[in-house]
Amino acid sequence: MLDHSHLESLFENATEGIILTNRKGEIVLVNPAASNIFNYTPKELIGKTIEILIPNRFRPKHEGHRNNFHAHPQNRAMGAGRDLFGKKKDGSDVPVEVSLSHYQKDGETFVIAFIIDITRRKEIEMNLLEKQTELESVTNDIRKLNAELEAKVNERTLILKEALEKLEESQLELSEALDKEKQLNEIKSRFVSMASHEFRTPLSTVLSSASLLSKYTAAEEQEKRDRHIKKIRDSVKHLNDILNDFLSLGKLDEGKVAADLCEFNGRELIEDTMEEIKGLLKPGQYLINSYSGDEILFSDKKLLKNVLFNLLSNAIKFSEPESPITINSLTSSGITSLSVIDRGIGISKDDQEHLFSSFFRGANAANIQGTGLGLHIVRRYVDLLGGTTKLHSELNKGTTVTVEFPSAR
Repeated sequence: MLDHSHLESLFENATEGIILTNRKGEIVLVNPAASNIFNYTPKELIGKTIEILIPNRFRPKHEGHRNNFHAHPQNRAMGAGRDLFGKKKDGSDVPVEVSLSHYQKDGETFVIAFIIDITRRKEIEMNLLEKQTELESVTNDIRKLNAELEAKVNERTLILKEALEKLEESQLELSEALDKEKQLNEIKSRFVSMASHEFRTPLSTVLSSASLLSKYTAAEEQEKRDRHIKKIRDSVKHLNDILNDFLSLGKLDEGKVAADLCEFNGRELIEDTMEEIKGLLKPGQYLINSYSGDEILFSDKKLLKNVLFNLLSNAIKFSEPESPITINSLTSSGITSLSVIDRGIGISKDDQEHLFSSFFRGANAANIQGTGLGLHIVRRYVDLLGGTTKLHSELNKGTTVTVEFPSAR
């Protein structure tokens, strides 16, 4: 058993503050550690109620808590899960941890409060909290920097992608330009070849016939003169047709041709065109006209007549004598379909894909007069009418060209 001197020594030298109170909450004993925590001398505290060490903001409720403890005393730690504060002599707060114990003596209950000054711990906690806040701030800054970096990377990637796309576009445009230049050179070559051939033949005929005309002076030689005059007339007509094709193409390329829509009789237009072109028919060739549907059309009469004239001219040119040329027309629901069908030399599969190009002529048509512009001009005219052009052909069996265009107001 420890004697009284040992107990006193423990009380005096304990590192925790120890305060003993009676039932009224009056301080009975204070050890030096408790005096140091609150900066009071023991004499200043003994006899005072414990509320002297409670911050003013907590005092109104503390007396009730104290009475509840005396009603149901039990050893326990105070302030679990929340901060506790004591009040120093100078009125400042001191963070503390408090554990309560009790005992009875001579029928009275005494309460022992074990008090620990946790100022240093709180400072460390606050420092840790500040460091944590700083760390969170740094982390947020890093996240922000990462986001900005990612955004910049995405931006640079997008810029690079756009640059690559523009480069690809430039390469594509360059490739297309080279292809167009190549096509243009091919067109120029075909034009020079066609022009030299198409112009040379009729001009030679004109010169030859004109020279021979001067030799036929006798009256009985009129038939020979007429034959050469006809050759000259035909050659001049052929030259005129070539020039008309060139003029039509030039106007189309310059954008000087536009659709002028009006109402007209489609059947009459076809019959008039057939009448005009009869002079080009070869011996035994004949035209068949099949028209059905609405006769009143709303389109460009002049362009449509040029389209039909070109198609009929080609059909006559590339068909043998004694063969029929058919014109089938159908107007329904505001759409007109017009087909020109011949039984001529036809067009090979390889040549068909180029047939609507300018100055292109099929391999089997090299010896037949023509500029290679007819179908090209036809398609350009039909495009102006808002329509489409289709071609079906077989070698030595014939060709069908069909144009469809809107024909309602």
